[in-house]
Amino acid sequence: CVQPSVPPVPNYKLSMSIPEWLQAIQTYMKMLQYNHTGTQFFEIRKSRPLSGLMETAKEMTRESLPIKCLEAVILGIYLTNGQPSVERFPISFKTHFSGNYFHHVVLGIYCNGRYGSLGMSRRSDLMDKPLTYRTLSDLIFDFEDSYKKYLHSVKKVKIGLYVPHEPHSFQPIEWKQLVLNVSKMMRTEVRKELEKFARDMRMKILKPSSAHSPMKERSRGKSLSPRRRQASPQRRTCRRDKS
Repeated sequence: CVQPSVPPVPNYKLSMSIPEWLQAIQTYMKMLQYNHTGTQFFEIRKSRPLSGLMETAKEMTRESLPIKCLEAVILGIYLTNGQPSVERFPISFKTHFSGNYFHHVVLGIYCNGRYGSLGMSRRSDLMDKPLTYRTLSDLIFDFEDSYKKYLHSVKKVKIGLYVPHEPHSFQPIEWKQLVLNVSKMMRTEVRKELEKFARDMRMKILKPSSAHSPMKERSRGKSLSPRRRQASPQRRTCRRDKS
């Protein structure tokens, strides 16, 4: 059957459970389809305020063009706004395969004591995950196991902070509050770091690393100076999205 050219934007109904709602959002993103063209249809600058990124998400729903992983994260945030029981946070992966590095990002979801994700990828097991994982590390290890099927080794995992539900916020998204060089760590060590971070997130005691609070970006064994962090958004925009 032929897909409608403009899929309807999902609307939350009170009769829906949160997993059903997340499934409706993911189904909508799949109807937009993954962008294989090599052309980025929407410019997403990670350093932009949330309000600006939400405007871009609105544009995505109007244009109904294929999207890639970063656009799916922004769209996922936009569509889950106004659901305070659903916490959203970015999860980024840096992987190595056949001499090349690849970057991918999904939207982590936390609700009612369970973790899952929304997203888009060329690979069906590297995007959405059901809201069934008891811990953040269980979710991350599931992604790592999925990557192994494609002979990708995960080098780094970056976890951001919960994204505010205020669509008009001038605050940018915190993309990498925790950076783990997982290729140099034992799984037990990775689990310990992730669970401590997840606990701190649930208690809402973490502040954006840009705020220069004592709890800055916790990167194992190295501290990133403010100067280096400020430069990083420009550097990242030059990378090609290989997810």
